[in-house]
Amino acid sequence: MGRTGGDWEIGTQGELQGIPPTQTLKHSPTPPLILLPLTLGLILGLFGCSSQTHKATQPSASSSPTQDSESNLTFFGVNFEQADEAGRPVWRVKAKKAKYFKEKQIGQAESPSGELYQDGKVVYEFTAQQADIKQDGKQLFLKGKIVAVDPHNGVVVRGNELEWRPKEDLMIVRNQVTGNNKQLQVVAKEGRVKTREQRMDLFGDVVANSNEPQLQMRTQHLIWQIKQQKLIGDRPVQIDRYENNQITDRGKGDTAEANLKTKIITVKNNAQIEILNPAMQVTSNFMTWDLNAETVKTSAPVRVFHRTDNVTVNGDRGEMNTQQKIVYITGNVNAVGQRGQLLKSKKLTWYLNNQFVEAQGNVFYQQMDPPLSFTGQQASGNLQDENIVVKGNNSSDKVYTKIIPQDLKSQ
Repeated sequence: MGRTGGDWEIGTQGELQGIPPTQTLKHSPTPPLILLPLTLGLILGLFGCSSQTHKATQPSASSSPTQDSESNLTFFGVNFEQADEAGRPVWRVKAKKAKYFKEKQIGQAESPSGELYQDGKVVYEFTAQQADIKQDGKQLFLKGKIVAVDPHNGVVVRGNELEWRPKEDLMIVRNQVTGNNKQLQVVAKEGRVKTREQRMDLFGDVVANSNEPQLQMRTQHLIWQIKQQKLIGDRPVQIDRYENNQITDRGKGDTAEANLKTKIITVKNNAQIEILNPAMQVTSNFMTWDLNAETVKTSAPVRVFHRTDNVTVNGDRGEMNTQQKIVYITGNVNAVGQRGQLLKSKKLTWYLNNQFVEAQGNVFYQQMDPPLSFTGQQASGNLQDENIVVKGNNSSDKVYTKIIPQDLKSQ
């Protein structure tokens, strides 16, 4: 019987209920179907025919597949192959034992292993406890202790349910999902893999830990762009940075993107970064957190708060060097100390180690006790100690001082 050039084939590597191990069963109908829904008469007929590439002897009646009261069939040592319209494989499954349930039109393989294909190339190799294969050939379901490995980028995905939809280029993994490669480990309730894009979407209590840089991201939806080495959170996300397994910095925002290659994190909308030493908090709507340069930058209005000394500085934009412990604020600078002392300027440099500040441009300083204020072009000193010197840019610039008498202050 000649082959018709179809989309699937199935073979017996071991025995088919008594058939010697050297015999192989193949079939290639024109429509892309799986062989399992065969009647017993068709199986016997196939073994009585031959093709250009294969010959088989007819089995005896005692070697035919087992057939129960529901007309279910059992096979041993089988290979399943499903192909697309162009004849390219979309999956291959090997199993020691398989059953076909006629009523459900589903083939069920025990302890399967095999490959998933996209565009005719292997994208994942897998093992599982069970495989369910629908007769229409559009979906493959794997169940129980699934391990799927991408041989190209080294990503290993584990879970207890896997669904492969080749026409959608979509692999869905559910139930205790984990994914990892040399750089990253992730856990989630569900993972959706787009093989062409090398993209994995993770949903539900997502936790991602990267090795270098040493980060942990937590959110409800995380996009892992595997080739680009990026993590994108489009929902509220929290980020912890570690050194020697100790948290050094923390960040959070409505959205965030971490480039693991450049070690630059972008946090947007209600963005906040906390530095633990010194205890600082930086808030803005857009911040760039450069882990290599040890800087936090923003071109948007920013607020910097020193928790220990209770000093707050606001401005139109700013930068903080966490290694040198220096803050630069530009545009409508407004610094307030814990006793209500106020310093305004166009620019401010804040040295966190000794709380020394340098202000430039339209400087205004005011303190409450004793009550006085200064106006000039430059100022320097310690805001916490209320030891501020205000002066002009040159000898011709005037400095204005205003002293509020105590009796007027009480009125």
